[in-house]
Amino acid sequence: MTFLHPEFLYYLLPPLTMVYLFILMQKESHDHYFSKEIINKLRVNSNSLTLKTRNSLLFLAGLLIILASAEPVLKDGKIRVKAIGGDILIALDISDSMLASDVYPNRLELAKKKALELIDKTTKDRVGVIAFAKNSYLVSPISFDTKTVSFLLSKLDTSSITQKGTDILTMLKTVVKTNTSTDKKYLLILSDGSDDTDFSAEINFAKENGVIVFVLGIGTELGTSIKKKDGSLIKYNDKVIISKLNESISELAIHTGGVYIQNTTSSQDVEAMFSEIISNSEHKELKSQEIERYVALFYYPIILAILILLIAFNSISKRVEHNIPASAFILFFMILSSTPSVADILDFRKLADAKKSYDAKDYNSSAKIYDEYARKTNNAEAYYNAGNSYYKEKQYIKALSAYSFARLEDNKELRAKKLSNMGNALARLGTINTLERAIKHYEVSLRLKEDQFTRENLEAVKKALEENKKKEEKEDGQKDKDKKYSQQKTDESGDASDEADDKNNKNKNQKNKNKNNSEGKKTDNKVNPNSKKNSDDSKSDENEGNNNDGSNNDNDNDESQEKVRELKDKNKKEVKNQGNSGKSNLKLQQMSDLEEAKWVKKLNSKQNTYLYRLNKEMIENEEKNEKPW
Repeated sequence: MTFLHPEFLYYLLPPLTMVYLFILMQKESHDHYFSKEIINKLRVNSNSLTLKTRNSLLFLAGLLIILASAEPVLKDGKIRVKAIGGDILIALDISDSMLASDVYPNRLELAKKKALELIDKTTKDRVGVIAFAKNSYLVSPISFDTKTVSFLLSKLDTSSITQKGTDILTMLKTVVKTNTSTDKKYLLILSDGSDDTDFSAEINFAKENGVIVFVLGIGTELGTSIKKKDGSLIKYNDKVIISKLNESISELAIHTGGVYIQNTTSSQDVEAMFSEIISNSEHKELKSQEIERYVALFYYPIILAILILLIAFNSISKRVEHNIPASAFILFFMILSSTPSVADILDFRKLADAKKSYDAKDYNSSAKIYDEYARKTNNAEAYYNAGNSYYKEKQYIKALSAYSFARLEDNKELRAKKLSNMGNALARLGTINTLERAIKHYEVSLRLKEDQFTRENLEAVKKALEENKKKEEKEDGQKDKDKKYSQQKTDESGDASDEADDKNNKNKNQKNKNKNNSEGKKTDNKVNPNSKKNSDDSKSDENEGNNNDGSNNDNDNDESQEKVRELKDKNKKEVKNQGNSGKSNLKLQQMSDLEEAKWVKKLNSKQNTYLYRLNKEMIENEEKNEKPW
């Protein structure tokens, strides 16, 4: 026999022995006043143990408990334990494009987080890390020491390789040089895909050297600019570079026998990628070790100690009443030896409270309790119940999230219900995309288990999807009609305004001509040398001079109006050349009547005729009171 934890004997036996000896040396209080003979005559036989005997039993019980704590065992031979697993190489892209922040916090930090999550899952496999950009190097060789590998990977950044660019072929050559336990090498690439669109050279090289590539795409298809550490943007030929996720790298994974997955905000992409790598990789015996097999004996001294304690405490004199039952001590030791059961009892009470809240239609409280318990224990049924509570609370997005974490592969019936409920939640969202996804969930649920309500929901969602598609097509058609109608109205209004302006110009020209003709006739009637004297001739000359001044003024006004009309005609031509740009644009291009009058006044202000000088003060007053156009 041997002890697995002999330190308990070294540290606990000496103090226990010293306490026991100290108690034995102490005399009872009445021994100081009476002799033993008198005490024996006075003592009444009560069939109870003496104090020394009881203390001896307690010492023996304590000794047995210490022996049990030291864990006595018997050797039962040796067995060989084999570690069977695979080798996984993780290649991390550390080029400058990984600094793009289209994913939070940026592509490089997200890629490192995903890689660390995957390393935590590799309990039976060996892991190695490669960093690459234009060049590549081995950060950590294949190893079981996942803590060291994780530490080295977390310290990588874009400054680890100075050369700019991304060369996947060079990285594959580094992978081939790495020693693994199998002929085939399983490589996981975390990258935004570089700038190449043709990966035929990489595919051929990977096939020739037995490299199976799995790709986790980091980034988005929209992309974003790349910020340096100093805050400036990376440019090429004075233009800001927009880096996007290059999904052409998926060809490298598909043609080499691997899988391509685009990154998500949750950890589901890592879980799916890890399961694909494990299912497709070869597993061999990585290491083996011989260990001793033991037969445990600790429960024998524990049982003896409990029996001795029962005897010692039951031997207490009956003159003092004690209401502590012996079963209480047994229960106490059972609780101490099984602490996890206490947590189980408390969890059971929490789940019972959640069920009561759900039955009382307090779905918010029920969802919180189930969700907290599910995150703590990773219990699939708790996630399922949390999803039901969120669905009742009409929080359909949260319900879908909870259902997605409820992995119920073992329970076929419950899995069918989960898929049906996910279909209901997607249908409640009401978009064409969610309705199509709801139909897929219903169909999978029905393949697992036929259900009348699920079948009815499937037919209803199909009808709703058709109606939504027809409605969307109708709205698109109406939008096209409205657009054509607005363009037609714009053309018509532009033509009508042009015709109205032409008519106005013609009428003004005709009026000016008539006015000039009438002025000329009056002048002819006044000037008659045969009927007037010399004094009259001089007056007629003065009148003629005044009339000439008036005609000159009219001619100047005609010239100014002609210039204004030329400006308006020029604006009209520009409007026509612009095409159908809308009514608001046409109004801005045309000259208003108020603006026309303003231009006439400005042109007249350059003249110094008698008529203008008389009206100058009036014009200035009008300009002061005039509002800007």
